[in-house]
Amino acid sequence: MKMINYPDKINKIFNTLNKHSIKSIIVGGYVRDQLLNINSKDMDIELYDISSFEYLENILKIFGDINTVGKSFGVCKLKYDAYDLDFSLPRRDSKVAKGYTGFEVQIDSKLDFKTASTRRDFTINAIGYDVINKKILDPHNGLRDLEIKILRAVDNKTFTQDPLRILRAVQLSARLEFSLDKKLFLLCQDIVKQNILEELPKERIYEEIKKLLLKSKKPSIGFKLLKSLNALRYFKPLDKIDKKNWLDFLNNIDKVNKIAGFDTKTKEILSLATICKIFSINDTKMFILNLTNDKEILSRILNLLETLPELEKINNDLKNDYLIYKLATKVNIKEVLVLSEVFFGFSDNIRKKAKDLNIFTIKMPALIQGKDLISLGLKPSKEFSAILETAYEAQMHKKFNSHAQAINWLKTAILNIS
Repeated sequence: MKMINYPDKINKIFNTLNKHSIKSIIVGGYVRDQLLNINSKDMDIELYDISSFEYLENILKIFGDINTVGKSFGVCKLKYDAYDLDFSLPRRDSKVAKGYTGFEVQIDSKLDFKTASTRRDFTINAIGYDVINKKILDPHNGLRDLEIKILRAVDNKTFTQDPLRILRAVQLSARLEFSLDKKLFLLCQDIVKQNILEELPKERIYEEIKKLLLKSKKPSIGFKLLKSLNALRYFKPLDKIDKKNWLDFLNNIDKVNKIAGFDTKTKEILSLATICKIFSINDTKMFILNLTNDKEILSRILNLLETLPELEKINNDLKNDYLIYKLATKVNIKEVLVLSEVFFGFSDNIRKKAKDLNIFTIKMPALIQGKDLISLGLKPSKEFSAILETAYEAQMHKKFNSHAQAINWLKTAILNIS
């Protein structure tokens, strides 16, 4: 018998709910990932035979702070033992208007699991686990589809009600390296053709693209699928690149994904920068701004791409420390070397040099600061920044190597103090 593993501490919650005659069933991605031997900290739990949402809150509050932001959808969240637990009540979703918010939600805790699970997107996400009876619930043959590595819609009619499911199919296909069932593929293609994706706000689209970029070993699988579905037009100008650049892009997006040692935001930026390498500056701006309004993302990507051409010159003139000192003032060298490795195939010599100079992730600290100018009798003015910039340039050119030498240089070269 297949078992779904989770920390024993969480059984305290399940047992408490059971004492109140509330049935707990783990559903969705956590069950799927456990069956695929993938670790996850996010758990969705559907609760049956419960009288009200308020009753649930009173039970759960003894286990920690409850977030009821999803109350209108019958969902409350609880952080417990490093796990993010989402508790929900069974419901029926009915499409009543255009847009991702155009749903009427009817909560019904008396629904049976099979009926409740028909609102889910894919059969592999509609598998449940009864925690009290230790039993897998599989009313839509999700176990079979997991085994044959197929994504199949639970219900072809209701699938189209949420166009975001197309992008979920794309990122899941890449993450799990599953194929789309033929009916699902044609269904997604038809949704794209009807322009229903335009109903979605870009923030929701970008969340799925981030999952594709950050959680897939081969994001290229997802981008190939987007192309096959004729959905690249939602990610202009990816839809306009020629065959050679397309093949290079697919290869490079998989390469950058294998790089480790970065926080999630930086990895996201490096992946997007890899995509944008094939674009002009204006096209880069269009591509990023169509995905997100996060100005930091755009700024860091443009910075990386603008400094990338300097790496070849530095690699050919490693004795010139000034070049690499200057590079460190513009960009995090560790980050730009990822792109260097992807596009040029070299980075080791520059990496070693930057580490030797202690500027691998930060620029060289300035030996002369504003307080030094004040100590020499200067009053703060507009000239301060120009003097400090000149001094830093001199430091990068090794005119001085210590604070004492820097002060002497400042006195003689700038202030004419003997």
